[in-house]
Amino acid sequence: MTAGDLTEPRTPEGHELLEVLDRHLPDLAAGAAEHDRNAAFPLDAVRRMGADGVLGATVPREFGGLGVTSVHDVCLAVKRIAEADAAVALSLHMQFSRGITMSYEREHSAGTGRALAERLLRLMGGERALISGALKDAGVTTELVPADDGGWRLTGRKILVSMAPFATHVVVAAQTRPASGPARFASAFLPADTPGLKAPDTWDGMGMRASASTEVVFEDCPVPAADVFLRGPVGVRNDAAMAGQTVSSIGLLGVYAGIAQAARDFAVAGIARRGGQPAAAVRTLVAELDVKLYTLRTVLAAALTNADHHAHRTAVDPDERGRLMMAPFQYAKLVVNRTAAEIVEDSMTLMGGASFITGHPLSRHYRDVRAGWFMQPFTYADAVDHLSAYALGTEPEGSTS
Repeated sequence: MTAGDLTEPRTPEGHELLEVLDRHLPDLAAGAAEHDRNAAFPLDAVRRMGADGVLGATVPREFGGLGVTSVHDVCLAVKRIAEADAAVALSLHMQFSRGITMSYEREHSAGTGRALAERLLRLMGGERALISGALKDAGVTTELVPADDGGWRLTGRKILVSMAPFATHVVVAAQTRPASGPARFASAFLPADTPGLKAPDTWDGMGMRASASTEVVFEDCPVPAADVFLRGPVGVRNDAAMAGQTVSSIGLLGVYAGIAQAARDFAVAGIARRGGQPAAAVRTLVAELDVKLYTLRTVLAAALTNADHHAHRTAVDPDERGRLMMAPFQYAKLVVNRTAAEIVEDSMTLMGGASFITGHPLSRHYRDVRAGWFMQPFTYADAVDHLSAYALGTEPEGSTS
């Protein structure tokens, strides 16, 4: 058993993924500054990783993937990528998450859902499909309306859709607007060349500039019935769904753990290059950096262990399972978001004013680390609402899924 501080993988498949990544991360790190400066997604580098199996890392081996199932090992891989380029780690986490969620759908869905999950897994594992996820609505709800042919028409607008201009396919969170009956949550699967789908390469973010997290527009896009996962009804609390949200999203915290690690390593190496005995205040700050980083990693590793423990315990009460997974995830998310930002800021203090220049590595880390607060589930306000309700045994506001 490895130490519980997110430093070593826990499965053979996780070891294999990290060995593959080790062949690519030096080149990725070498191009990170240029990609950040130009807000350019490193498509060639991602394709090279895809040719080595990275895009199918979480796809079962029978579909051509590496078969990674542990969210701990996924998060560790994301962390290592983020140490080289956080924007690429943000994008690839989406790909890793898709493999895990589709594997679960294949195992637990029936009929159309199972067939669609298998199709996505084969695309990722055998054809190196790059699948983006469109989650956050831009002002209005993205909707699926019944079409005359028995399928659906999708209309809406999403923002912060990482690698969207270069994806081969998009999975879209939406709500149905049926002619009768209750509205339901749904996920729609669309090839990138679907009529009415527009994903212009116009991303110009403050941070994560190489992630191509652009806006995507859906204008009456046709979606076959077989390409839609139907979920639960809108407006009904569904604690069971929090299990899937945890498994699909907790690995994203590796992005910010990786930024913190990279910032700390840069600062400590810079102090060492200066030579001589550093001032007492410098030595104190360096020691505090490592305490904070260890705290971040151990808290995150504990939450990942919890998620792996509960992920396949489907025989227990599903609502209770969801709650037992989401709360530790949110504890860890708050710790990671706060502590990673503090580590970057302390590293900038150690390096001085040079780190305030746009092209400095710590300047990039400073901009990138702030993105963690915007990520669902949950943003800070929603996390406070959820965790206080969890502690007090009350209903959180807006407690629907």
